[in-house]
Amino acid sequence: MNACLRNFAILSMSVALMLIVLCANQCRADGAGDNVAAKVRPIPAKGIDVLAADRKALETELTALSGLLKQLDGSNDLRIRSLVPDVRIFYKAVHDALTYNEFLKTDDIARAKSLLKEGRERAEQLLAGGVAPWDTATGLVVRGYVSRIDGSTQPYGLIVPDSYKAVSDHRHPMNVWFHGRNEELTEINFLTDREHNRGDFTPTDTIVLHPYERYCNAGKFAGEVDVLEAMESVKGHYRVDEDRIAERGFSMGGAAAWHFAVHYPSLWAAANPGAGFAETPEFLRVFQNEKIDPPEYERKLLHLYDCTDWAANLFNCPTVAYSGELDTQRQAAEIMTKAMEGEGLKLTHIIGPGAHHNFEPEAKKKVASLVDELVAKGRPSDPPKIRFTTYTLKYNRQYWITVDALDEHWKRAYIEADLGRDQNGLNVKTENIAEFTVMLDGASIRLAANDSSTIPLTCNGSSTLISASRSRAGFYHWHFKRSVDGKGFEIGNFEDGLHKRHNLQGPIDDAFMDSFIFVAPSGHAKQPAVEKWVSSEFSRAKTEWRRQFRGEARVKDDTAITDDDIVNFNLVLWGTPDSNAVLKRIADKLPIRWERDKIVVGGKGFPADRHAVILIYPNPLNPQKYVVLNSGFTYREYDYLNNARQVPKLPDWAIVDLSVPPDARAPGKIAAADFFNEQWQLKK
Repeated sequence: MNACLRNFAILSMSVALMLIVLCANQCRADGAGDNVAAKVRPIPAKGIDVLAADRKALETELTALSGLLKQLDGSNDLRIRSLVPDVRIFYKAVHDALTYNEFLKTDDIARAKSLLKEGRERAEQLLAGGVAPWDTATGLVVRGYVSRIDGSTQPYGLIVPDSYKAVSDHRHPMNVWFHGRNEELTEINFLTDREHNRGDFTPTDTIVLHPYERYCNAGKFAGEVDVLEAMESVKGHYRVDEDRIAERGFSMGGAAAWHFAVHYPSLWAAANPGAGFAETPEFLRVFQNEKIDPPEYERKLLHLYDCTDWAANLFNCPTVAYSGELDTQRQAAEIMTKAMEGEGLKLTHIIGPGAHHNFEPEAKKKVASLVDELVAKGRPSDPPKIRFTTYTLKYNRQYWITVDALDEHWKRAYIEADLGRDQNGLNVKTENIAEFTVMLDGASIRLAANDSSTIPLTCNGSSTLISASRSRAGFYHWHFKRSVDGKGFEIGNFEDGLHKRHNLQGPIDDAFMDSFIFVAPSGHAKQPAVEKWVSSEFSRAKTEWRRQFRGEARVKDDTAITDDDIVNFNLVLWGTPDSNAVLKRIADKLPIRWERDKIVVGGKGFPADRHAVILIYPNPLNPQKYVVLNSGFTYREYDYLNNARQVPKLPDWAIVDLSVPPDARAPGKIAAADFFNEQWQLKK
């Protein structure tokens, strides 16, 4: 073999090896086999067998730690009780792995023993006089909080800078880092990693928060709430400068960073997504070689997380994207570049020369420098101009503008508002918005010339003067609603009666982003097929909630539901009006009638012996909370295999044909499905 051929062969082997490595890193989550819905591998994978001696040792330590936790829970010292989640994270991590067969590798067992030892040490320190060294420690620290969603204790990791002092007035910047996809990221592995790995970015004098995000969901649904709850927990323990918080991530974490940038733009001094995905259809086509053709209601629901649709919201959120030059996931930044250009915005996109799915060292330094500069500058308090896009009242706020009602959900709604050249008036343009609120700091806007009580308003081309009285807190506050003639807006009160509003707008998955209870039927359905389906789907919902969102769903029998439950929880009712006492109590108050022989939707009936109802609706017993019928979160096992698939699969209601059995993609055949209108009624 001559030198030329030999060099070519070596080069070919090097390229092949590189591709094998890349495939090993990525195909686990995104191989061609993950497009076969009939052969879905479990996520997380089934665990290894635990030797009897190891099991006994772990159970002994769990029992001991459980006893210490009971003592801590009984403490009269509020400070001690507030620190109990920092102990319980170790118990839960090991208990769940042992209970649900989630020791994925033999190394996990040694890690579990180490974590239990640390949990015991923390518990004993608290019981010995309320000492909590980790509460004032710098460096790598793991902590926990109790989630309002299901009452579970969830972990998070921190890097506390060496400059942090427990007694000081100095407030520190914070970075929120979203982790990449890791199907083996059980709580044991997360806690172990967070105690040993400082991560990609550790800016000087900065607290770095690593949320767990409830496992592997790209910071969406309960994972989204986890990020917000973890941030609040950190602010409760540390002095955080809320005007200097950056969010960033890579790979799946980059997808989360895009999501949080466009849906929560007011939180951040800077956003820094790396790779990942920014929307579903095009990413799946490019990265997964999968073309989707969803039904119309599911196509509308893609607006929820397709960040390209929300690109205008980056107007006041400085964003620095990173991609490896040769990375397939560069597609995310490129499609966001186009979306932002369509809004007249320019994305700062740093590309790592020759890099695949990794940070190129010099490009990484440039990214770090740019983000540090933005954080040092800080976010504006009340920016003089707002541009805000939404498709749902779930995400309805940016700085001093809050959208309170839409003309129609899942169509683009847009508001542009500014304070005028000299900040002496309000100029507003709206699209698909029925009500909105303005709340401004008193220093942000000036009164009209020669007038101490009014401010000029121009809204959709019409001008008027509005009164300008401040609240006790020093804010100007106006609520605008559509005028009687429908052409403009007038100051008024919130619309009375039942209507979609923030956190009460659907779809079904929204019920699982706040406190909920699964309500089990104490009776039996009259139809055997329905009874069997309800039992199977109920069991699946409980199992999959724990597997995918890492908590135990609250479960109560229908006869045990109290007035306090109705006030405080979204109620997820399983069964039929025959079998579930709570459902029977409200059945005649729902837009869809579930009668003994048929289900009636508008003027159409479906035989009740082979159909079931899935639905979300304001609870007639407490319209401030949801009631849900017969559903957990709506994406299923097939969608676990690629995070871009993890989007809502059902709208506000659906009729399920039970002649087709549930599978990895659907709870049965969807015979009919749609959204309710803005008044929570069936569309005509």
